[in-house]
Amino acid sequence: MTNKFTVRPIKPEDTPAVLSIYAPYITDAVISFEYEVPSIAEFAERINTITSEYPWLICEYNNQVIGYVYSSKHRARTAYQWSAECTAYLAADFHRLGIARILYQALFKILKLQRIINVYAGITLPNIKSEEFHKAMGFYLIGTYKNVGYKFNKWYDVGWFQLDLAGHVINPPVPKSFPMVTETAEFKAIIDAANAELGNIRRID
Repeated sequence: MTNKFTVRPIKPEDTPAVLSIYAPYITDAVISFEYEVPSIAEFAERINTITSEYPWLICEYNNQVIGYVYSSKHRARTAYQWSAECTAYLAADFHRLGIARILYQALFKILKLQRIINVYAGITLPNIKSEEFHKAMGFYLIGTYKNVGYKFNKWYDVGWFQLDLAGHVINPPVPKSFPMVTETAEFKAIIDAANAELGNIRRID
């Protein structure tokens, strides 16, 4: 059987599979600062809210969801509209294959298509693997929130990293919402290119 990885925009029916990937990062780690796993209904509402403005991509392996990336609003004030945050999660068995890099690259190309300029990633410290990965993707550390999160009877710092997708020009064009770009040739080319690159990954089961 040929092992096949593919990427596509999330669909409502993906919600349970995506939540099952996210849940261990809540219950067993400090990567997420949530305490309780959200219900499927709550998580579905989050996905709907986010994708009304920003991209959410999932990765499948032989038609099974094994990871995802998405962007979300950085802050609500109008002056922040050119900035977004990003998040990536993979199922435990699919790390270190280069999948996150491919998904992130596609995500950032879509954000650039939407006219987003700044992308931010918050990383619970210490997390050397994530820090080095984001630096390799072009992020740079801009500051650290000290003792900002309390989980599992311990206080944690969060490092904030920034990626510049475009120059900081005067009078930048207003960003487009995610639905406004999904039917464009540019968007389809981004997804096709990511799928072509994922096609080079082979996993031995």
